[in-house]
Amino acid sequence: MGQTVRIRAAESRRKKKSRRNAAIPAMLAAAATVWTPVWAQDAAGQQGVGQQAVGPQGGATLSLPAVSVTASPGNPALAADGYVAPAAVGATKTGTALLETPQTVTVITREELDARRPQTVRSVLRYAPGVQISEDADNRLDSLSARGFALDQYLNGLKQLSGTWAVPKTEPYLLERAEVLTGPSSVLYGQASPGGILNMVAKRPTAEPLHQVEVQTGTGAMMQGAFDLGGPLDKEGRVLYRLTGIGRSVETQTDHTKEQRIAIAPSVTWKPDDDTSLTLLAGYLHDPKGGIWNLLPYSGTLQPNRYGKISPSFYTGDTGFESFKRDQTQIGYEFEHRFDKALTVRQNARYTHIDVDYASVQGLNLRADQRTLNRQTYTADERLDTFAIDNQAELKLETGPLSHTLLAGLDYQRIGWDNFTRFGTAPTLDILTPNYNQVITLPGVFQNAYQTQSQVGAYLQDQIRLGGWSLLLAGREDWATTDSENRLTNRRTSQFDRAFTGRIGLTYLFDNGLAPYASYATSFQPVAGTNRQGAAFEPTKGKQVEVGVKFQPKGLNSFVTASAFDLRQTNVTTPDPVNANFGVQTGEVRSRGVELSGVASLTDGLSVRASYTYLDNEITKDNAGNAGHRLNNVPAHIASLWADYTIQEQALKGLGFGGGGRYVGSTYATNANTVKIPDYAVFDAAVHYDLGQAVPSLQGTQLSVNASNIFDKEYVSVCSAVGCRWGLGRTVYASVRYSW
Repeated sequence: MGQTVRIRAAESRRKKKSRRNAAIPAMLAAAATVWTPVWAQDAAGQQGVGQQAVGPQGGATLSLPAVSVTASPGNPALAADGYVAPAAVGATKTGTALLETPQTVTVITREELDARRPQTVRSVLRYAPGVQISEDADNRLDSLSARGFALDQYLNGLKQLSGTWAVPKTEPYLLERAEVLTGPSSVLYGQASPGGILNMVAKRPTAEPLHQVEVQTGTGAMMQGAFDLGGPLDKEGRVLYRLTGIGRSVETQTDHTKEQRIAIAPSVTWKPDDDTSLTLLAGYLHDPKGGIWNLLPYSGTLQPNRYGKISPSFYTGDTGFESFKRDQTQIGYEFEHRFDKALTVRQNARYTHIDVDYASVQGLNLRADQRTLNRQTYTADERLDTFAIDNQAELKLETGPLSHTLLAGLDYQRIGWDNFTRFGTAPTLDILTPNYNQVITLPGVFQNAYQTQSQVGAYLQDQIRLGGWSLLLAGREDWATTDSENRLTNRRTSQFDRAFTGRIGLTYLFDNGLAPYASYATSFQPVAGTNRQGAAFEPTKGKQVEVGVKFQPKGLNSFVTASAFDLRQTNVTTPDPVNANFGVQTGEVRSRGVELSGVASLTDGLSVRASYTYLDNEITKDNAGNAGHRLNNVPAHIASLWADYTIQEQALKGLGFGGGGRYVGSTYATNANTVKIPDYAVFDAAVHYDLGQAVPSLQGTQLSVNASNIFDKEYVSVCSAVGCRWGLGRTVYASVRYSW
């Protein structure tokens, strides 16, 4: 065993030294060829954030509901009042009000995050309408989906490019908000899932002084400390800073495993004048222990086992071999400038480097005796370097009675991915008397490859207003190239894809805050590989028709959305009827349904978020006999309700209570639909108390207790063809936060 560890360590050091390729210089050289304008929001004339957009002379005036908001310096689109955000940064990239955006968009504000205290990106979206999360102990990746398809993850409007395990991780404490754009969003973001995107917005410098420290402890011997500092660095407020950090150690639900994390995010904003600002955003994340495999067999989870149910805490690996280490470094900037009231330009860029060292003995199926677990050995050593840049120019103009907000953009992204993996069999494990210190032989090399992907996209969007009418038109052309080097076979391959995507949406805004809308949008995703004839696969295509109504009543800080949609994905790879070892792109998937959601933060201290989604999901074309089936792990029903109330008067002023419930309908483990995963409902709760309300000397001190799955419901969260994972059991965390 010791020899195996030494071999892996030496091998890792060799690869780290020898594979420092030209990824970084290549990315910087490519960036120099990309158009580099800059951007600024017109804070005084920003439409849709509790202001009035005045039409051209002779035209009607468009009046949007006014709300009391707080905003990040220089960007009114980051405004929020409690749980309610009037706009989303990523929805149109122009700060347009959600009421005027012809798409289902959900914003999770910082105040809601503070109430629920999520520990993962998945738990950030526990109550987001229509979003399904894999609520289990495996925290290596954040698996998210909406309308039956994966959600692509973005940070500050730039895609979190990834490999297999070298996938960017985001710490929720470092976020200001999370935005879910449901449905095809390729027209502004390029290659993307038809399900939509998750755009996370990092905390950034503040104009007002901010000082906060927090300690937390709870289930799994969890210990956590965090700090959040910010404010101006000079008397004029031209230089602002933010420094946020967190450290955490916790034992997972699975025996013999632990998660550890250190993350820090410094940022600085320089505002030489009222029309220009530069914000530098950096981040470092270190996960010495970052997650586990731990799939459990069907027998003992979904299906009976003669020896009884397998415990959610049962560990299938080997304590001397298990490892998942991740180091992630990011640095980027947002540079913006306003030339006048009509023209603003902006540029966002980010470079990311990730190292992942992963080794695991992975459980598979049980043998006929229902106690002997087959296992496999897998290791991965990945290096990832990515660069992304997005350039935009925004122009406001009038043509006769029409008012326009034009957005032109050019973006570029590049990924360099070094992937070295080993794969083989491992000794079996007796689940009744497990031995976690067996001799594990280092398996043979399975993959040694280097891949680069690059994409250039040009897009144009026009938002046209006439009276209460708002028309959105957008189109985009993308060029994507993938070059792969298989070092085991010395084979090099190259693939080029080109695609056009678009969006059209029409909204009418009534004076009472009602806004019906209709939209059509498309998306694309490149597909790796070739068919039987050796031809590269075409990108999958997504298209969606959506109709709905949004309501933001005047004088009430709330927002309600109801929508119906028909979403289809074509060019899906399915087995070739001539040779099943190859694929053909004749598959198709359809998702249609209804989503209802509402959020409110009222003056009496009550905040509420509620949602319900019905999804009719079906594989409509398939050569493997799955036509007419549902996609695996996609429920037909999702519902949730969260409410938080804080007492506003008398002796108990400052004491608050929160609670919520989440329901997920039954799903299938695979596309064959032969094994069903039962539905489940879990409940959460919170108690918090602002001690300064009762004892003035404790001003700024807040106590809170948050509990998830308070009734310790045992349920299967997700399955694959190999096995299943139990959902997270009851967790309870107590926190003390001090702000000054």
